[in-house]
Amino acid sequence: MKKWLLGKSLLELREITDNLKLPSFTAKQISQWIYQKKVLEIEQMTNLSKASRDALSEHYIVGGTKWSDLQKSSDGTKKYLFPVDENEAIEAVMIPDDERATLCVSSQIGCKMGCKFCMTGRLGFRGNLSAGEIISQFINIEESDSISNAVYMGMGEPMDNYEQVLKSIEILTSDWGFGWSPKRITVSTIGIIPTLKRFLEESKAHLAISLHNPSDEIRREMMPLQKAYPISEVIELLKDYDFTGQRRISFEYIMFDGWNDAKRDADAIIRMLRGLECRVNLIRFHRIPDFELNPSPDAVIDLFKKRLNDAGIVTTLRASRGEDILAACGMLRGSKK
Repeated sequence: MKKWLLGKSLLELREITDNLKLPSFTAKQISQWIYQKKVLEIEQMTNLSKASRDALSEHYIVGGTKWSDLQKSSDGTKKYLFPVDENEAIEAVMIPDDERATLCVSSQIGCKMGCKFCMTGRLGFRGNLSAGEIISQFINIEESDSISNAVYMGMGEPMDNYEQVLKSIEILTSDWGFGWSPKRITVSTIGIIPTLKRFLEESKAHLAISLHNPSDEIRREMMPLQKAYPISEVIELLKDYDFTGQRRISFEYIMFDGWNDAKRDADAIIRMLRGLECRVNLIRFHRIPDFELNPSPDAVIDLFKKRLNDAGIVTTLRASRGEDILAACGMLRGSKK
C-alpha cells in the first residue's frame, strides 16, 4: 500500500526526496503543493519533472480522506463525517460566525478519558489519528480555503495523541505549510500533566482547559482522569508560566444543574484562578441519553457569570452551535445516526 505525503513535515519530505535521489529543492515544492495549493494528486505538481513525479508515484500518494456524510444545522454549522480505516469514522465541525470560520477537528477515534457527560467518551478509545488524518480534515471540507481558526475540541483528547497533534500544528504554522499564526489555533485538554507541560514549552498555540468543576473530589465523579491528574495540580502547573501577551488560556465550564452551578462553585473558581491571566467560557449542557444531570437554568448561568466577572475573571457564555445535528460540545460520536 502506498504511503501518504499528507502529514509529512518538511524534514520528512526531504528524507523521501533524498532516498529517491530527487533534486534537493523538490521537498519544498511538494510541501507547497499539498499544504498551500492543496492538490489531491501527484500529477498535479506541475513544476516537478515527470521523472520526479513518476518516482514519487511509485511509493506515495498525496493522501487524505473525503467526507462521506454531511449534516447542516439550522444555525449554519456543518458536521462532516470522515471514514477511518474500514469500520471507524470521525467528525469535524465547521462553525461560521460573521467573519470567522472555525473548524473543530478531531485528534482521536473515540476517547480514553471516559467523561460521563461526553458522547465521544462513551465510545471508548478506538485509535489515534495520524497528523495526515488530522490535516486531511482541513483540506477535505467545502470551506477549506476560508478557514480562519481551528480548535482541537472534536473527538479525542489532544494531549493523549500529543506527537501527532504537535506535528499537525507544525504543519499549520510553518511557512512551508499553511503559514498560520499559532494564535489562530486553540488546543483543548482535560489536563494530562506530562504532555501539557511539553505543550506549554513546545507550542505557542492557545490552550483551553476542560474544568467543569473546581473541586478535586467532586470533579472525580464525572471525569475519571481526575484521579491521576487532579485539577488543582493542573492549575499549579499553569501558574508557573507567564501567559501575558504570549498565548490565551481559557477554561471550559459546562453548567450542570445542582452539580457545579452554586455560589460556592463560583467562589472556588475565583480562588483557584486568582493570579492567572485567563478567561472562563461557560457552556450550556447539551442533553445526552441516559445521563442523570440537567442543564443549569439560564438565570443561574447569568448569576454565575456575573459573580466571576465581578471578581475580575473575564467570563462569557459560549453560544451553542449545531445542537440539532449533534455537533455541539460533547456530542460527537463518529456516526451518521
